[in-house]
Amino acid sequence: MTTANVTPPVGEKYTDAPLISARGICKTFGTHQVLHDVSLDVHRGEAVCLLGRSGSGKSTFLRCLNLLERAERGIVMLDGELLGHHVRHGRVHRLPARQEAAQRQQLGMVFQQFNLFAHKTVLDNVIEAPVRVAGRKPREAAKDAVQLLERVGLADKVKAYPGQLSGGQQQRVAIARALAMKPKVLLFDEPTSALDPEMVTEVLQVIRSLVLGGMTTIIVTHEVGFAREVCDRFVFMQDGRIVEEGPASRLTEGAEHPSTRDFLSKVL
Repeated sequence: MTTANVTPPVGEKYTDAPLISARGICKTFGTHQVLHDVSLDVHRGEAVCLLGRSGSGKSTFLRCLNLLERAERGIVMLDGELLGHHVRHGRVHRLPARQEAAQRQQLGMVFQQFNLFAHKTVLDNVIEAPVRVAGRKPREAAKDAVQLLERVGLADKVKAYPGQLSGGQQQRVAIARALAMKPKVLLFDEPTSALDPEMVTEVLQVIRSLVLGGMTTIIVTHEVGFAREVCDRFVFMQDGRIVEEGPASRLTEGAEHPSTRDFLSKVL
C-alpha cells in the first residue's frame, strides 16, 4: 500500500477536502496491468465523468473505488475514512468482510446490466438491501422506496415485476435501489450501454436530476454530449492511466491531449 500527495482538482469551485479520494491505484489481472498509478479527487456535490475507449480501465477503476475489485497498490478514502483497510501499529491491515461490506454501502453502484431479482416486485427489489443488509424495518424501507420510485418516474410500477418493464424502466429501478441505501457517492458504470436508443433519454434525465440535486456522482459513459451538459469535470483514460482532466466545457472548446481529441472526433 502506498500513498501520494493530495493535489487539488481542476478549477476553483471546491475548497473543502475531497469526499472521495483515490491515490496510486494499481490493478492487474493475471499478467496484464489494467490500472497504472491512478489518482483522482471528487468533491461533495461534484459530478465527474470518466471517458475513454473500451479497455482503458474506466470500469475497473470504478469497481476499485467501491471495493468490488481489490487494487494491489493504492488507497481510497471516503469522507476522510480509509476504505477496505485500517491502520494498526503503523501497519495497514485489510478490514474484516463485514466491516468492508458496511463501507461499501456508502458508495451506490449502478451497473450496465440491471441485475434485478426477476421473481420480486419492483418494490421488493428496492427494499431488499435496506432490509437485509442495513437492517431497516420493512415498513419504513417501503415508505422510502415508494418515494424513490416516484423520484425516478415509476410510482405506478411498484407492484410490477422486472419482466413487465422496459430496459429503461429496469435501469431506473436499479437507480432507485442504489439510492435506497442512502449512499454518499453514486457510481454509474455505462448505465445506458445496454439500452435501446429510445430508452437512453429517460435514464439520462433521472441522472441529470440527481446531479442537479447535488448528488456526488462518478459516471463512466460514452454519452459525451450528456457529460458536457451535466458534469462539472471530465477525466479521460487511456491504457489504464489518466491522460487528461478538466472542466466539462473543454469537451466543446477543445481538449488538449491528442488521444482525447481523437476520441471526441469519433464520438461527437
